[in-house]
Amino acid sequence: MAFERPRLATGVRLHRDKVREQDVLLFPEGALVLNETALEVLELCDGERTLDDIAGVLSERYEGADVKDDVSELLDGIGARGLVVEADD
Repeated sequence: MAFERPRLATGVRLHRDKVREQDVLLFPEGALVLNETALEVLELCDGERTLDDIAGVLSERYEGADVKDDVSELLDGIGARGLVVEADD
């Protein structure tokens, strides 16, 4: 599953659990604890940016690292759970 313009699925949102000091992806059936990198990727999934745009922003943050494959793999995994979807045209 390759995303062109990923966005969070309806009912899914990012949340900072201040008590546990963790970032989580909340969805109707539960929550997924995120590491810092996953959070950075998902914050950019607004349905407007393309996969290339997201990878470009993160590459700049990480001194030119080639992150496209990693971003794609992360989104594929989260997308397989129905938490990230393709933006509607």
